Amino acid sequence: MKLKLTKLIPLAIIGTLGLSTCIALPTSAASCSELDPTSLAYKAAGCKGNEDQLPTLIQNIISAVIGVAGLVAVCFIVYGGYQYMTSSGDSGKTQKAKNTIIYAAIGLAVCVLSYAIVNFAIGMWGTNASSQQNAKEDTDI
Repeated sequence: MKLKLTKLIPLAIIGTLGLSTCIALPTSAASCSELDPTSLAYKAAGCKGNEDQLPTLIQNIISAVIGVAGLVAVCFIVYGGYQYMTSSGDSGKTQKAKNTIIYAAIGLAVCVLSYAIVNFAIGMWGTNASSQQNAKEDTDI
């Protein structure tokens, strides 16, 4: 019974946290597709043309994957803490719990750094794409 419970608790935590990330948040009243692209309201709402759709899509997908990986890493840190508390002084179980926490912390650090690197790279790509678009518009005039 204790073995089943120790496997069931982390799965329940991961399932609950995973489900909470899937809940949709409410959106604004007027979406960019409803506004006229030539109007001032379109620009005021922060809408951009088609040139930023691909970098934004890639950034959203990668951010979601990194977020799920970070969530899993946090769950493993909690699971390692649970293992450490229930090790009852057994040196083998204690060492296994410490390794779980250390490796999960390293994984979480990798997730945070990769999120920063991806956002920086996509930002630079988006900046280059928009500056090229602006340069093209300047030469068309």
